[in-house]
Order: sequence, then C-alpha cells, then structure tokens
Amino acid sequence: MRVLHRSLTYLEAFSRKVEMVSAILLAVITLLVLASAIGRYLFAWPIPDAFDFSRLFLGVVIMWGFACVGYRGSHIKVDLFALMLPARVRRWTDFFAWIVLLGFTGLLCWKMLARVTSAYNSGETTFDLQVPVWPVMGLIWLGVAVSMLTILARALMIALTNAGLDDFEPAESEPHIASDPKKQKQTAGSGGN
Repeated sequence: MRVLHRSLTYLEAFSRKVEMVSAILLAVITLLVLASAIGRYLFAWPIPDAFDFSRLFLGVVIMWGFACVGYRGSHIKVDLFALMLPARVRRWTDFFAWIVLLGFTGLLCWKMLARVTSAYNSGETTFDLQVPVWPVMGLIWLGVAVSMLTILARALMIALTNAGLDDFEPAESEPHIASDPKKQKQTAGSGGN
C-alpha cells in the first residue's frame, strides 16, 4: 500500500507539472497566432511558420494532457448505466473500460511512432523556415507513450484497491464553492475571503 501511495503522489505531482507546461505552451501558441495575425494584417508580414508551429505545439499539449486524463480520469463520463450496477460490478466495469482505453492508446502510440519515423526518414520540415518536424512529433508521440503508462497505472489502481473511477480524482486545495451551499454562505458572509 505504501508503494501505491508513493506512486499516487508522484503521478499527481507529474500531472500538475504537465498541466503547468501545457498552460504555458497554450499561452505561447495564442501569442504566436495573435502576433502572426497582427503582422499579416497590419504589416503584410506574418511570422514564418506560425501555423506549423502552432499546430504542432497544440498536438503536444493535447497528447500530454491526455496523459493527465489517463491518470486522473477527469474526462467527461456518462455513467447512467454504471450507476445502476452493484459497486463491485461497477468497479470491474471501470477496470474493463480503462483496459479498452489502454488498447486504443497503444494503437495510437504505434501509429504515431510510425508517423514520427516517416517524418524523420523523409526529412519533413516546416514550410517557411525548413525546420525538421520530427522532434516535435516525437514529443507528441512521447505524450501518447506516457498516456499508456498513466492509463495502466489508473487501471491497476482500480483493480488493486476497492475504488472506482471517482475515487482517484484529486481533491482541490479549496473545495468548489458553487457546489457546496455551506461554502457559499461562508463566502458571502465573509465578503468573498
């Protein structure tokens, strides 16, 4: 159990770091697209390869975000059917769902690796600056590969503990006020502090 707790702590810290880097990358993408649009429309000079870099970095953000979702399970879930099942059956249904997701992620990882090697072997580059794209595609592939590990960790946590999908979602440092009427009253009474 101590190893599981240590693993959970490590995966949570890892997910927070990935989310921070993803947020920074999204800000960079936004600024890049904005600056390129301003340059194109005001000065008739867009930033070279802004489109290529923004789409590649967006792929990095999405696939590394998928790794966080793989651990936390914080995606949109429709569990009307699952809620009607007994707890034990629901837990094994969750486990089966994560194993199916692991299989599909494995296929995505395999195809993405083929795409990276294809870009490397063909010398694929960006349009304007002729920058090789395989290193960024490699980061996208690495995000998918890490997703496989986080999905496997999640499936093992479901199988080895008496928990289901929602039991591993981390508690926020501050409970969400909108969902708790007591917190709403406290916040309203204290002037929002």
